[in-house]
Amino acid sequence: MDFIFSDEQQQLRDSLQKYISKEYGFEARKAIIASKQGFSDKVWAQFADMGLLGVAFDEAHGGFSGTSVDTMLVMTELGRGIVVEPYFSTVVLGGSLVDLAGSEAQKQAVLSEVAQGKLLLAAALGEPDSRYELNCVETTAKRDGAGYVLNGHKAVVLHGESADKLVVSARTAGGAREAKGISLFLVDRSAAGIAVQAYRTIDGMRAAEIRFTNVKVGADGVLGEVDNALPVLERAADFAVSALCAEAVGAMEALNAATFEYLKTRQQFGRPIGSFQALQHRAVDMMIHCEQSRSLALLASVKVQSEDPNERKRTVSAAKIHIGRSGRAIGEEAIQLHGGMGVSNELAAGHYAKRLAMINATLGDAEHHFERFASAT
Repeated sequence: MDFIFSDEQQQLRDSLQKYISKEYGFEARKAIIASKQGFSDKVWAQFADMGLLGVAFDEAHGGFSGTSVDTMLVMTELGRGIVVEPYFSTVVLGGSLVDLAGSEAQKQAVLSEVAQGKLLLAAALGEPDSRYELNCVETTAKRDGAGYVLNGHKAVVLHGESADKLVVSARTAGGAREAKGISLFLVDRSAAGIAVQAYRTIDGMRAAEIRFTNVKVGADGVLGEVDNALPVLERAADFAVSALCAEAVGAMEALNAATFEYLKTRQQFGRPIGSFQALQHRAVDMMIHCEQSRSLALLASVKVQSEDPNERKRTVSAAKIHIGRSGRAIGEEAIQLHGGMGVSNELAAGHYAKRLAMINATLGDAEHHFERFASAT
């Protein structure tokens, strides 16, 4: 298989890498996190100008008809800069749900606005008792004339407070854990009956608890086939997991680079601590973890396009398992090698470690994906 990136892909990666290194430094990021909404409108507009927000969408919908490998390149660089803007929630997860399930009219209306930076999305999928299971949906959608009425509680909705529209999974038939009977809805976040409780996550991102109380959704708010949304949810989630794996690799690379530089400069007993063989062995282990993770992230970005659902699930879950465990190993080693400074907010190492921990916990941790891998036969 040819793993050489095209000239266009290399230009995409290089331009984003240069932008983040020059305009999105660690101090600038801290100021963005401290702001009221937790991300920068200016940065988001620049992402739109660079074409990043339309990479994953067809040209007919305002995008650039990019592949999952293109998304991987973007997410890797966002991970390297531990970028807090809602790219994952809006473009990767929310955008892919609309792209996979939406009608042509819905895609034209929503995705073109996303690509221009005019519309933010959030995927309201998880619930307090769902424990990573996409089929565990207790939020209900009852028929109301031509439309529906939603009631329920969605948990840890990434960037839920700032979203203009929510992609909501709700049960239109069956029991709480049945595969059939799940539908998707596109809901205005400001609709009557929606209560949002926002908070900051440990990695500097924003999330929200969202409660729906008799929220009315018209027929035009239904995404895809009623009662049969689970296959779409699983496919979009696999695409999102492959993107998270790429983001984790970018974070690992940056954290390793910062740690190795520290080993070269920190002096003890009159010599750099990187000259001590025991620390060199630990640095080599970190490098191996990162290289293996990069290979698996690339494989996942290719196989996530497979039409064979079992091949897709097994490859994506294998990548999430390894990268979740490697991210934890690298994060812990980096903090140990930095000493007490590693856990301070003034040093980037702790921020990378927290982001890697959150990536592991998003859309299924390593243990969850180990069980999923075993069952995908």
